[in-house]
Amino acid sequence: MTDSQRYTLRTWVTRIGIYFLLSFFALLMLFPFIYMMSTSFKTSNDVFHYPPRVLPYSPVTTEYEGETRPLYRFEVDGEPRELVLTGEKERFGLFTTPELLDVDTPRNSPVFADVRLADTVETAQEYTFQTTAGEADDLPVYAVPVDGEMMELLLISTPNKDVFANPDNPEVVVYGFERTAEAVEEVEFQVENYDTVLGLNLDRALVNTTIVTLGVTIGQLVTSIFGGYAFSRIKFKGRDALFLAYLGSIMVPFVVLIIPIYRLMVVIGWEGRLVSLIVPWIFTAYGTFLMRQFFITIPKEIEEAALLDGCSRFRILWTIFVPLSTPAIATLGIFSFLYAWNSFLWPLLIIGEGNERNHVLTLSLIRLSNIAADQPNLVLTGAAVAIIPPIIVFVLAQKYFIEGIATSGLKG
Repeated sequence: MTDSQRYTLRTWVTRIGIYFLLSFFALLMLFPFIYMMSTSFKTSNDVFHYPPRVLPYSPVTTEYEGETRPLYRFEVDGEPRELVLTGEKERFGLFTTPELLDVDTPRNSPVFADVRLADTVETAQEYTFQTTAGEADDLPVYAVPVDGEMMELLLISTPNKDVFANPDNPEVVVYGFERTAEAVEEVEFQVENYDTVLGLNLDRALVNTTIVTLGVTIGQLVTSIFGGYAFSRIKFKGRDALFLAYLGSIMVPFVVLIIPIYRLMVVIGWEGRLVSLIVPWIFTAYGTFLMRQFFITIPKEIEEAALLDGCSRFRILWTIFVPLSTPAIATLGIFSFLYAWNSFLWPLLIIGEGNERNHVLTLSLIRLSNIAADQPNLVLTGAAVAIIPPIIVFVLAQKYFIEGIATSGLKG
C-alpha cells in the first residue's frame, strides 16, 4: 500500500468516526423529542408497557359473541394461536407434595401440579405439619390427575384464571392470566389523542397564544428597527446617554417590574385580558441594541447617496436598511417568538388559572397535567402541540438565525 493510499484510508476512517460520533450525539439529543412525539400517539396502557417502546402499539381486537375483545397469543399443540379473552374465569388449584412443602409459607412451595379444581376430588383428609417455630398447621388433600393417574397432593392455593378461546372454534380453550398473557399488538398511531387534547380548551389557548406571540413579535420588531435606526444614524443631543440608560434597563430583574406593571394593568382595566400580554412587552432594549449594532455595519455612503437623491429617512430605512438587515431581523424575530410563546409567569399572574377563556398554552398545559395526571400520553400530546410551532419557526429561519449571530455585534 502506497503512502497516498494510506493517507486516503486514514482520512476516510477519521471521517467515518467523526460522522458516527456526531450522529450518535445528535440522536442522543433528539431522543427525548422523538419519544415525546411517539408517546403522543400512544394509548395510556401502552405508555406503561415494560420495557418501554418507541413506536405506538395498540391491541388487536376481534368480534366475539357480539362484543369487541382483545386477542392474545398462546401456543396450542405446539403452534402459536391467537385466542380471544372471553371474560370468564375458572378456578384452579395449585398442588404440591409433602416433600416440596414450605412449612413456613405454604403458598411459596414449588408447584407440582396446576389443575382445574373441577377435575380434582377432595378426599376430606388433611395433612398436618409443623412450622419451624413449632406451631401445628394443616392443608387439605386432593386427588389430582397427573399424567393420567390420580395422586394425592396438598392444595396450597386456588387462583382464578382467565379463559381464552379460539374465536373460530370456541371449544378450543386455554387458561391463563390476562396480565401476563402476550397480547397481539400492531403499530397504530392514535391520532385521536390530538382531538381529545384540543377539546380540553387547548384549541382556544393555541389561538390566544398565536395572537399574543404575533403581537409581541411584530411589536418588538417594529420598535427595535425604528429605535436601532434612530440610535445608529440620527444624531441628537443626549443620544448616547439615552441609549446607555435604555440598555441598562436589561439589568433590572423581571421580579422588580412585576408589581408596578400589574398595578398599571389594573388601573387601565386590562387585567385578565390578552392585551395585557402584548402591549407591555413590545419594547425590548435587547432588540434595539441588536438592530443598532447591525445598522452600524451598513456603510454610511449608501445612506448619504440616498439622501442626495431626495429619499426620506423612512424610505431609506424601509428600502435600504431593512432588506440588508434580514439576518438580524430574523434573529430578533426568533428570540421574540420563543419568549412570547413560552411565557408563563406573567400570564399566570395577569390572566390566572380560572380565566380559561383567555388562557395561553402554558396555562392550559398546567391544567391539562392536572386533569390527565393518569394519562401521560395526553399530557405529552399537549406538549407536542406547544412545541411543534416553535420548532417549525426555528427550522425555517435557521439560516438567518446563524447568519445573524455571526454578523451582529461586530462593530460598535
